[in-house]
Amino acid sequence: MNDSVTNATPLAETDDEISLLDLLQVVADNLRLLILGPLAVGLAALGISFAIPPTFTAKTLFLPPQQQQSSASALIQSLGSMGGLAGAAIGGIKNPADQYIAFMKTASLQDALIERFKLQERYETKFKVDTRKQLLDNTKLASGKDGIITLEFDDKDAKFAAEVANAYIDELRRLMTRLAVTEAQMRRQFFEGKLKEAKESLTVADQALRSTGINSSTLKSSPAAAVEVVARLRAGITAQEIKIANMRGFLTESAPDIKQALNELSVLRDQLARAEKDDPQSRGDDNYIARFRAYKYSETLYELFAKQYELARVDEAREGAVIQVVDPATPPEKKAKPKKALIAVIATLAAGFLLLLWVFVRQAVRSAGQNSESAAKIQGLRTATRRALGLQGRG
Repeated sequence: MNDSVTNATPLAETDDEISLLDLLQVVADNLRLLILGPLAVGLAALGISFAIPPTFTAKTLFLPPQQQQSSASALIQSLGSMGGLAGAAIGGIKNPADQYIAFMKTASLQDALIERFKLQERYETKFKVDTRKQLLDNTKLASGKDGIITLEFDDKDAKFAAEVANAYIDELRRLMTRLAVTEAQMRRQFFEGKLKEAKESLTVADQALRSTGINSSTLKSSPAAAVEVVARLRAGITAQEIKIANMRGFLTESAPDIKQALNELSVLRDQLARAEKDDPQSRGDDNYIARFRAYKYSETLYELFAKQYELARVDEAREGAVIQVVDPATPPEKKAKPKKALIAVIATLAAGFLLLLWVFVRQAVRSAGQNSESAAKIQGLRTATRRALGLQGRG
C-alpha cells in the first residue's frame, strides 16, 4: 500500500507539470495572435481617442467667510436687558466649507447658472432636472483641511469652462445676500426686523403725542423725568422678555443663564412698580403724560435696536460678504480629457486578457472534442442553447 501511495505522488506531479506545459504550449502556438491582436486594438483605441472632442477643466480656489468674534459683544454685555438678544438667534457654524459646498449644489444656485448660460440649450436637455444633473456631473467641489474650497468645471470650450467656474462664485455671493449664514448676518437680520417694528411703534407714538398739544398745566406737572424712567424700565422689560423667549428655544428652565435672566426681569419689574407710584399720570394729570410715556418707551426701544443693528452691519461688512477668491479660474491651456496614452494602454491590456482567455477556451473545446464522452456533452450543450434561444430546427 505504501508503494502505491509513493507511486501516486510522482504521477500527480507529472500530470500537473504536463498541464502547465500544455498551457505554455497553447500560448506559444498563439503567441503571434496574443501580441499583434492587443497591439492592433491599442492602436485602434489610440486612433479613436483622437476623434473624441477634448474636455478642458477650469479650476478656481476660494476661501469662504470665516467666523469672527463680534465687535458688538462688549455692548451686548453692557446692556443687561439686551444682552443675549442676538445669541438666541445665532447658531454656530461648525464647518463653513462643507456648508458652502452644499449651497453651490442647491437648485436655486444651479437654476441661476442654467438661466445665465442657457445650459438647457447647450446640453440639449428637455427638462431642467436633467440639466442640473449634467451641470453637477461637470462640476467637482472639494474642501481641504486649510478651509480652502476647490471648484473644477469641465467643458469642451476652455473659455466657457472658466466663465462658469467664476460664475459659481458670483452666484454664491448673490445667494449669501438673501441668506443669514454667518453670526453677523444672523444678528443683522434679527435686529433689522426688531428695528422696523420699533420704528413703526415710534411713529405711532409720536403722532399720538403731537395730537394732544402741550398746555401750561401739563408743563407745570413736569412729567418728563418720571415718565422717562418708567418708559425706559418698560422698554428694558420688553427686551428682557424677548431675550428669555429666545433663550428658551435652546436652554432648559434650570439653566443658569435662564435663571439669571429671570432674576433680572424680576428686578426690572420691581423697579417699574416703584416708579409707577411716582408717575404723574397716577395723580390724574393730562392725557399728554400717558402719550409722552408711550413715546419715550418706543424711542428707547428704537435706540437700543438701532445700536445693535448698526454694529451687526459693521460685523457683516467685515465678514459676511467676503468670499475671498484665492485663484480665479482662467481658460486652461491643456485639455484634461481624453488621456490618449491611458486609453491605449487600458485597451491593449484588456484585449490581451480577453484574447488569452479565448485561446484557452478554444483549446479546451478542441481537446474535449477528441474525447467521445466530452464531445457528447458539448453537443448536448449546443442543443440546449439553441432550444433556449428558439433556434431549434433552423439552419
